[in-house]
Amino acid sequence: MTVPTGSPPAAEHPGPGFLRTVARVLVLTVRVKPLTVPVLAVLTLASGTLGTIAALLMRTVVDRVQGHEPWSRLEPEVALLAAVGVVTALVPPCAQYLQSQIRRATAVVVQDRLVDAVTAAVGIAGLEDPAAQDRLRLAGQAVSGSDQMLGALLNTAQAVVSVAGFTAALAAVNPWLAALALLAAVPRLITQLRLNRRRAAMQLGTGGAVRRQMAVRMLLLDANAGMEIRLFGLGGLFRERLAADLRAVNDAERGVDRRALSAQAPLALLGAALGAGGLVWAVAMAGRGRLTIGDVTVFVAALAAVQGGVASAVASVASLDQSAISFRHLFAVQDEGRRSRHHATAASVLPGPDRLREGVEFRDVWFRYHPGAPWILRGVTLRIAPGETVALVGLNGAGKSTLVKLLCRFYEPDRGRILWDGADLAAYDPARLRARIGAVFQTPTRYDLTAGENIGVGDVAAIDDGERVRAAAERADVARVVEGLAAGYATMLSRVHVVGAAGARGGAAPCQGTQLSGGQWQRVGLARAFMRDGADLLILDEPSAGLDPEAEHRIRDGLRALRTTRTALLISHRLADVRFADRIVVLADGQVAEQGTHTELLAADGDYARLFALQADGYQDSTAPIGIH
Repeated sequence: MTVPTGSPPAAEHPGPGFLRTVARVLVLTVRVKPLTVPVLAVLTLASGTLGTIAALLMRTVVDRVQGHEPWSRLEPEVALLAAVGVVTALVPPCAQYLQSQIRRATAVVVQDRLVDAVTAAVGIAGLEDPAAQDRLRLAGQAVSGSDQMLGALLNTAQAVVSVAGFTAALAAVNPWLAALALLAAVPRLITQLRLNRRRAAMQLGTGGAVRRQMAVRMLLLDANAGMEIRLFGLGGLFRERLAADLRAVNDAERGVDRRALSAQAPLALLGAALGAGGLVWAVAMAGRGRLTIGDVTVFVAALAAVQGGVASAVASVASLDQSAISFRHLFAVQDEGRRSRHHATAASVLPGPDRLREGVEFRDVWFRYHPGAPWILRGVTLRIAPGETVALVGLNGAGKSTLVKLLCRFYEPDRGRILWDGADLAAYDPARLRARIGAVFQTPTRYDLTAGENIGVGDVAAIDDGERVRAAAERADVARVVEGLAAGYATMLSRVHVVGAAGARGGAAPCQGTQLSGGQWQRVGLARAFMRDGADLLILDEPSAGLDPEAEHRIRDGLRALRTTRTALLISHRLADVRFADRIVVLADGQVAEQGTHTELLAADGDYARLFALQADGYQDSTAPIGIH
């Protein structure tokens, strides 16, 4: 998700207002469970009246017992009171069951919308933006508490109905006390809402610490990181970092809790004084004969119920407001994703690139990752002809991988244009453009999927096509590795999961997941690229990283044969990989420093010749450093 410049921070509740948020959530839940929601609403509202009915029946029974009336006069009220008790006992579990049904169904829809909104963004800038990360984290809470707003809304309605009934009963005995009990709720409600805002601001302010804690905890569970953590004795360092961040979060929460205590304690004392005063008044009136025992019973019950109902209503409104904050972030992310998709669609005046005929061209492209940051690319002009293999070389930070990100439209240039067959990339539908590109990135993603699926994701439409998956594995020289696993292509490539028959393709027997080496993962990444047989442009970003010399040689031969049939952009620090490219482009300080064939660049005796000599010297002299970094 791309957060526009000047977008409000998370604590300011971006997205629709409170009432619109409540309305959108209600519409969402009713659409998901059109019959269940009304039934739950009826049960919840009905339960709000049961307490008042029970109190009034109890007053009648108590007064008639006190008057020594016969059982025949008590029997109807007692039967009704028993029936109310049975219904009161049955309503909560039934309502909880219905609400759980709504929660499960709504969570599926909410999660689907959140994932769709996040992946709708054309680029990945939002995934590297702390403000966007905080918004996504808060929006994610709407998934886990998808029924919280509906529950809070119904609980509020139930509390209001209950308070209204008991207030009427209380007013029949003492209208002034009833009015005071209601007025006491106003400052409690205002105070609670203000505390909610402070808590939301606190969550935003501690977002960085929370993210760091999550990152460190995930690092501690990572097997690869675990080797260095133990070898270098990093446990103490990360323990201190976690403790420091946790202390910062705890201090912020403690500050909010202290404000809550200082604000709520006086209001609680006010409510207690009101209750005590009412009880003294009722007993005094009964002593004078102005109230019956039944009146005192219903008065005490009503006063307690009004105060409890008011507290419940305030808590429900607070929960409703807190839930609305999460859903407002969810709707903000969803609306942003919809706008991003609409903008991409509106800008896509061309149906999608066909076969690459004229080539790819960078025209005076400038780029930096955010305003105020240094320029990564500074006026790059470069053309890649159809069927040509162009190699990008240069020191780390020269802008090689950034060019790839722009070419795949993960980011947009700040200045200049990138053309595909003479048309701006922005004129094409991003999905159709990317369908024409195959890529191997520096660090292939290690999905918690089966080996076959990890290869098949290179072309999702063919993920279950076993022949194509095996062919891609053969070309990437990883077929023997995969076929040697416990369940072959159905083996889960993760030691975190144990896969049963449901997780294994073709009904394979349950098996323990496994993990590959870095070089083997690199070849799996290559196999993904080979899944895209029809791609016009092949991007190879350090394709031989992590490979042993024998595997590197086989892959290099395979890539050389592959590059003869399509356009290729190759990035590598190993200059032996690039010497056979049709053209080598040297980037330095975000600009094209020189370009030509391997022979021409050696003759020019520039940056490329210097880097090549350094690597060659490393192979010839065992005392020299190996590679360039």
